[in-house]
Amino acid sequence: MQPLSLPALLSLVLVACATTPPTQPAAARPGNLHLDTVEVSVKRHPDSAPTRQATRVLPAALIAQQPADPVDVWGGTLTAPVQAATGFFQVRKLGKRWWLIDPAGQPFIHAAVADTRPAPSPAAKAAFAQQWPSTEDWATQTASWLRDQGFNGVGAWSDTGALGRASLRVPQTRIVNFMSDYAKSLGRTHVVPGHTGYLNDAIPVFDPGFAAFATQYAQRLVREADNPAIIGWFSDNEMPLEERTLENFLKLPESDPNGLAVRHWLAERQKRPVPERSAITQADRQAWVGYVYETYARIVSSAIREADPHHLYLGSRFHGGELRNPQVFAAAGKYLDVISINYYRTWTPDPTLMRNWAEWSGRPVLITEWYAKGEDSGLANTTGAGWVVPTQTARGQFYQHFALGLLESGVVVGWHWFKYLDNDPEDPNAEPSNRDANKGLLDIRYRPYAPLVGAARDFNLRKYALAHALDSTGDSATR
Repeated sequence: MQPLSLPALLSLVLVACATTPPTQPAAARPGNLHLDTVEVSVKRHPDSAPTRQATRVLPAALIAQQPADPVDVWGGTLTAPVQAATGFFQVRKLGKRWWLIDPAGQPFIHAAVADTRPAPSPAAKAAFAQQWPSTEDWATQTASWLRDQGFNGVGAWSDTGALGRASLRVPQTRIVNFMSDYAKSLGRTHVVPGHTGYLNDAIPVFDPGFAAFATQYAQRLVREADNPAIIGWFSDNEMPLEERTLENFLKLPESDPNGLAVRHWLAERQKRPVPERSAITQADRQAWVGYVYETYARIVSSAIREADPHHLYLGSRFHGGELRNPQVFAAAGKYLDVISINYYRTWTPDPTLMRNWAEWSGRPVLITEWYAKGEDSGLANTTGAGWVVPTQTARGQFYQHFALGLLESGVVVGWHWFKYLDNDPEDPNAEPSNRDANKGLLDIRYRPYAPLVGAARDFNLRKYALAHALDSTGDSATR
């Protein structure tokens, strides 16, 4: 069978859908690209009452007829005009869509897997030893397996050393922790599920020593400055940037540089010699968080760009109240190349919110964590922020549905599934949010969840054709 052109494919799907009553309202369809809709039973927590969520998936006719996207050695598309190549990843807006541009100049969407590394628990080590003689053998096979599933790289906390030595090119994003490591050095952190906790939930960004620390800390990036496989650097994960941040800083004593900074800022904003807490407004709260983040981003971006001028600065990974704060995004847009977001607690990506992120910042978006957990995995699934669904098939349906919403936006340049392997309940050293959950593409014995992986593969291998189809209709969800 000869592969169909994209216009012919769209005609095929339209004809097929014309003979079958649509299973979704017309408003839910992206332009003229008709999709199937299924309902999935979804829980926020294993003990929560389930809800039924409409979930869009690729039609069987599309999967059968549309061949895999032709890609270059990095996984960039060969069906879009080549851009000027720099030998490193770039970011660029072409028409109405934001893209990463790979080192060869091809437009690129980073469909990746976070935390791609062997697990340290006894059960995982035993399973690993039965399959691979060395970490290098694992890396070679894993790089090839990921590419076969349409993933073109790895996200944060991956074994980028071993994967970087594999014969296949493995685009990667790396995380370094400027603020959390600085605060730890001062004894101002504690463990909370999912990220670092800070004294009073206030990052010590106004400490006079932070800028010097950041400059020195960034020297660890120098040795990787010429590595073309690195897309860019995350600088921290899920810092506290909530609306209550203003009050949190005000709880610090005036003798603390951060407590002094907030009092000076608020007094100037209120035009009072001494700030009045009872007069604080919601606008004050949002503006303070923007000021905190702008101070952080200015210091860290300067340190990173001095040490490594070639790679993108991906910022810290947003996750909470800051996602609806224009001030934070405006501050980020001054210093970041891409806005990184861990996107949880929504079944369907919000097109208006995604458009706002790009408009507030003037930058594209990278989704750096998202997942669903299956009840059929045998794991308790009590930890982690992802949805709970009945089966691995439902996890795969969620993958297609969520990735489609991201692709429709025109502002998202990639997504990182969290994560490669399941949690191991027998791992005594596991971080609190990663103790018993079915987050992986593979279980702890390195066995893939076939329905999830198959659905991800079907989508990943056609992501560029889908992007072109959405763009050709002019009706992507955020435009």
